[in-house]
Amino acid sequence: MSIRQAEEDLFTEWQMNRDDFIRDGVVCEKYYLESKPKIVLILKEVNGGKNWDLREFLLRGGRAQTWNNVSRWLHGIRNRHAIPAWNYYKRIKREFRQQQLRSICVMNLKKEPGGAAADYGAIRRHAVRDAEFIRRQYGIYDPGLTICGGTGDLFREVVGHGSNQWHETHRGIKWYKTTQDKYVVKFSHPSARTDASFLLYGLLDAVNELANCFDAE
Repeated sequence: MSIRQAEEDLFTEWQMNRDDFIRDGVVCEKYYLESKPKIVLILKEVNGGKNWDLREFLLRGGRAQTWNNVSRWLHGIRNRHAIPAWNYYKRIKREFRQQQLRSICVMNLKKEPGGAAADYGAIRRHAVRDAEFIRRQYGIYDPGLTICGGTGDLFREVVGHGSNQWHETHRGIKWYKTTQDKYVVKFSHPSARTDASFLLYGLLDAVNELANCFDAE
């Protein structure tokens, strides 16, 4: 069964009795399966809208807010043996986002839309209620690297990794290894109010410290 079919089968069950369910997951199966490492980004919720598909939105390049930084992260991780200087990443075009985002999988813990400012209490209630669905969706993807964008502790709880202890890189970025010897990194949300360069190179520093896992795939 393809990833897309597995997602659709799960979402058909998950969205019953909901009129504002938002699909997410692998943007393009071909590029996701070919990528090393396969990357899943765990976020909280989408901002606004009902009954739409985040996968299709990202396949078209998304928008600058949030997704410029994600596209920088993906390019930097894929090119970690020769990471470009910041000048390369300063100005991001839609075409660059399209090229980078097609290889990612994005999961929101809350499948219903939120507002400009996330309500953590609401997100937690949804994630705990939907924990079994979240575990099943995550189980579809077999990622080498999972990046939790402001969701690390909640994701670890609801996906059933509670016995996995957080470790720290030399510069203090938290991570743990799953039972399949894959890595989960606790990081900032891509639209966090800090310099994009800090987010990019901070994440790449952590990924490079764990990179032997990816190079062995």
